[in-house]
Amino acid sequence: MSGNCIFCRIARGEIPSTKVAESETMFAFRDLNPQAPTHVLVIPRAHVASLAAANDPKMLGDLLSFAASVARSEGLEKGYRVVANTGPDGGQTVDHLHLHVLGGRHMTWPPG
Repeated sequence: MSGNCIFCRIARGEIPSTKVAESETMFAFRDLNPQAPTHVLVIPRAHVASLAAANDPKMLGDLLSFAASVARSEGLEKGYRVVANTGPDGGQTVDHLHLHVLGGRHMTWPPG
């Protein structure tokens, strides 16, 4: 984990969050600015700056699997969206790989 990264600090418990789920390698918490009735951020505990910087296929598979388990635990059986914003043009505002699990309403396309 990175010392100054806000998501690393959240995963370590240094910054309060509303925890949804955790494992030895993953952490999920509620977004402070939800864009849907359910909006959970899923992060690897290991610091990886973005999807573009990720080079561990197992970690990426585990991250997606963990996101799916969060969606199930949140009761999103009617559907949900998983988003990975990557880089400034992709809308990434925190330089730590994270997935947004969004659900609880009908999602429109295109997303914007």
